[in-house]
Amino acid sequence: MLQRVTKKLVGSLLKTGHAMGSQPGMPIALRSIHSSSCRRASEEGLQLNEKTALYDIVIVGGGVAGTALACALASNPVLRDNRVALVEAMDLTSTIEWSPVKESYSNRVVSLTPGSMNFFERMGVVEHMNLSRVHGYGDMEVWDGVTDARIKFDTSLLGSKKDTSKESIAYMVENIHLQNAMLKRIRECNTRGAQVDILQKARVASIGNEQSSTEFDVSDWPSVKLESGDVLQTRLLIGADGVNSPVRNHANIESLGWDYDTHGVVATLKLDDSRPNNTAWQRFLPTGPIAMLPLSEGYASLVWSTKPEIAKILKGVSSDDFCKLVNAAFRMSTIDLNYLYGAINKNTFIPECDIGLEYTWREEVANKSKSTIEVWQREESLPPAVVSIQDKSRASFPLRMRNSERYVADRVALVGDAAHAIHPLAGQGLNQGMLDVACLSKVLEKGTLEGQDIGKLNLLRDYAAERYGRNIVMLSACDKMHRLFGTDVAPVTWIRSLGLSAVNSSDSLKAEIMKYAMGVESSR
Repeated sequence: MLQRVTKKLVGSLLKTGHAMGSQPGMPIALRSIHSSSCRRASEEGLQLNEKTALYDIVIVGGGVAGTALACALASNPVLRDNRVALVEAMDLTSTIEWSPVKESYSNRVVSLTPGSMNFFERMGVVEHMNLSRVHGYGDMEVWDGVTDARIKFDTSLLGSKKDTSKESIAYMVENIHLQNAMLKRIRECNTRGAQVDILQKARVASIGNEQSSTEFDVSDWPSVKLESGDVLQTRLLIGADGVNSPVRNHANIESLGWDYDTHGVVATLKLDDSRPNNTAWQRFLPTGPIAMLPLSEGYASLVWSTKPEIAKILKGVSSDDFCKLVNAAFRMSTIDLNYLYGAINKNTFIPECDIGLEYTWREEVANKSKSTIEVWQREESLPPAVVSIQDKSRASFPLRMRNSERYVADRVALVGDAAHAIHPLAGQGLNQGMLDVACLSKVLEKGTLEGQDIGKLNLLRDYAAERYGRNIVMLSACDKMHRLFGTDVAPVTWIRSLGLSAVNSSDSLKAEIMKYAMGVESSR
């Protein structure tokens, strides 16, 4: 049954509607859906029948991208008069009521670039975030798991000689924390005149077009029919509904790409707290990259891209063995790793040997011929040791690369994963989605100021023209990196190691790479 979030979340009830004016870009008067579990948003709105209501913008998908777009619309003075519906199939109660728990983190986290953080700050979201759960890091080390060639990124390279401050490469934030802050901001905007209706537990049954039965011709407006029987007819339909987007299917937009023979394994890690935790670490193994991203002092998020059969082992082994395998993946040769994988029964996940003893013995061998200083230097070049894993934080998901053949159709636009899906090795997936949201909101603002119909294709093409090429560049770069490092063939490993070493020796080149990845301007 269709349900709204509480009045406390959504904000005060709307008091007035807007009659349709001569300018096609101006909001139309609307009434909220007629349902026993829904309130009426305006007593003066336009309703086609007992089950159908009109909206200016309907966003299908209440994840980070969809909620961010709703927040961008609500916080923009030019766009806040548009009647907006954010439709989410899942129950948002846990998101709405979220509060941080000490030493407990969600395994769904995002690495936000400074560009994305600036976007959230402009929308007024940052002031609703718990900054103790936002962890910036200014260093990153990336190295080849076969040759040990590495690049060290340090944002102090971005500062001028007079500027001794150090920026963050990215900020680690839990997804639920980010969504909670955005929902709070939407509530705040609604109390100041925005008109965003948040519908939870609202599953889409079908999307089509309905014949107009009023003096207003809205027959070309998409109609979103919910499983409850309610229908939302909208001037502009936004697909923020993921890789298998029903909105994209409605618009007959094909999604192009392929699935990788790779799964991503995530977990929340407790680290050796004798080491500082302000560096992101990533090692490229032939089976896929493993990354450790700092959440706070003593805690980190793991993203390990690997073959499906290895991912199955990682999810099935004991917590102690899992920690040893993570430490081994950052420290040991591929030969040693393959031995450890092979020692674990593929069905019972019980190892034929003591993984802990095997790990300890190999570490002793690696350090045996080294001096005390050399052992210390080796430890400093590696991430802090994992001492435990947060209970029930292990999960896995298949990795894929997708890009829609186009991002817009008449009265339809796609953002985030509905438009494109990327390999997580560069941590750019959600950041690309935020760039989509920022761009689309600007295009809609421009169209509104010019009196255009915000659902028309000639306006939406401006969004597609700006985002399509940029997303292709990032998708292609991540795909090529995945393929380049996914082999241990000697000529390839030699060439890529030469490239890593060359980049690492050029501070100016590393600075430009960081600026692009961080989403900041190339000139300061």
